[in-house]
Amino acid sequence: MERKFYFYSAVLLTIAITIGSLISIPKLEVTQVQISDKFVHISAYCLLTLNWLLVYRFKNNKLKYDFLILLLVFIYGIIIEILQGVLTSYRQADLLDVLANFAGISLAFIFFSIFFERK
Repeated sequence: MERKFYFYSAVLLTIAITIGSLISIPKLEVTQVQISDKFVHISAYCLLTLNWLLVYRFKNNKLKYDFLILLLVFIYGIIIEILQGVLTSYRQADLLDVLANFAGISLAFIFFSIFFERK
């Protein structure tokens, strides 16, 4: 049951990040708080990676699955950045966004290793 929850959560996050990255989002003038674009990238990719790591937490050959998840989420982030530059006129590909994605992925792996891998 728990694995299914994390799987569906990871799939929904993947879809939400894809849609959120490729649609035009108007800037809201109502808020007074400025949230850095890079913080959003770090948070989104941290949550996404953590969810995918939790899906495969109980598999044998854990290190292989962890490495594969980290690699695939990183590649996914690069593909999204490329699509932003190619498919949209209101978004642009940004190397700093890829680095922020990597920071989020790394943060998730560190958090996961510390809190979920203790025996």
